[in-house]
Amino acid sequence: PGHRSPLPPLRAASMRTPDADWRHRCARWLEDTPHGPLHDGRWSVTARASFAPGIWTEDFVRDWPDAVLALLCGGGWHGVLPLRPLSPPGAPRVKAYRKHARDGTLAPVLLWWVSFLDGWLILDGHDRAVAALAEGAEPPCTVLARLPDESEWRRTADAVAEGHAERMSRLSERPAGPGTERQRAALERGYADALAGLPYDEAPTPLWPPADDA
Repeated sequence: PGHRSPLPPLRAASMRTPDADWRHRCARWLEDTPHGPLHDGRWSVTARASFAPGIWTEDFVRDWPDAVLALLCGGGWHGVLPLRPLSPPGAPRVKAYRKHARDGTLAPVLLWWVSFLDGWLILDGHDRAVAALAEGAEPPCTVLARLPDESEWRRTADAVAEGHAERMSRLSERPAGPGTERQRAALERGYADALAGLPYDEAPTPLWPPADDA
């Protein structure tokens, strides 16, 4: 108890604003607040409308804080963890949000991807999450994630480029033909996709000792 959202309170009128860009709103609010998780480094704020099956059902922690996160070997957890107790579906604020959920004007829940949990923390929107789920839908989400520093992803890019050059060199030694050309095209597409995604891959979430342990 006592969790403070890093975002200001949302008014109903702001949620009904047509074409509201919640990613930019959240980014601006996170930059301005002294209570958020931002620290030095590169960050992304992305919209997410769907998740793998089970994330908002079996792996959504409802019994806060008395819960066990089952980190399955090789599969991780991939759930959603609230930072405060959840309100009941009949609570007045949740009821108001349920109407927004039915009308399609519900503001997204702000999630933070934390690597060592292999899941998301709810930074803002606990009642909106409950409201959407009570209406039989997954809540729309804005996801905050830390990205690798430029020097880190460029080192990875250099290694990927070197491996790609070696594979293309070996391929050039094979007899020309349709099969070789298809394989060449597939390697080029894979290489381009890998390079395009490197700057935006999620980076590990760092840990710091408590202030009194420093």
